[in-house]
Amino acid sequence: MAAYCLSNRCRSWDRSTTPVPVTVATGDGAGRISYIAGRMSKSSIPKTPPRWLTPLTEYGPLMVFFIAYWQSDDLIVATQVVVVATLVAAAVHTLALRKVPWMSLVTAGVVMVFGGLTIWLADETFIKMKPTIVQAIFAAILLGALAFDRLPLKLAMGRSMAMPDAAWRTLTLRFSVFFLAMAGLNELVWRTQSTDFWVTFKVFGLLVLTFAFSAMQIPFMMRHSQETDAR
Repeated sequence: MAAYCLSNRCRSWDRSTTPVPVTVATGDGAGRISYIAGRMSKSSIPKTPPRWLTPLTEYGPLMVFFIAYWQSDDLIVATQVVVVATLVAAAVHTLALRKVPWMSLVTAGVVMVFGGLTIWLADETFIKMKPTIVQAIFAAILLGALAFDRLPLKLAMGRSMAMPDAAWRTLTLRFSVFFLAMAGLNELVWRTQSTDFWVTFKVFGLLVLTFAFSAMQIPFMMRHSQETDAR
């Protein structure tokens, strides 16, 4: 996960304060998972990276891709731009945090492979399939972890949101199904709609759907967090 509680080093959670959104990147430029966690007490948070870092490195390549496409009206050119932007974003993130989140690594790898094939073969099909592959990989990772009784979302968020393991399993399953649905939706859109429509859907549609779905999980997470507090 790219970030939670503004840092991967959150120490404590002040449960008496109002919950605030915590953004966790899925790695794909078209989608971000917005979780809800308690507001961290400022005294408990070590020195954090600049607040602009995650938005810049996660959303920057996506916006550059969108602008490049609408300026050139050429998806191949836009793909060349986003490949370079993704490499720059990964370098900036690495220099700032001394590490790159694994989801960002997955996304960067897929961008390099499918973007490279798009440029080399001059075939838009590959870059259009990239969101499908990224979403399917995330779903496979989560479902695979569940099969081995692992809870990756708990590992990423457990320090900022305490819930029973059963609740983490349910949340993991929900996001697995959501990722699979988004993979299928991307396939439907790029195969049946114009390139202009697909670019807009990739940049804004997947993003809005991801935030909307994540927001729908807030009551579930808060309810189970309160159950943990009661114990």
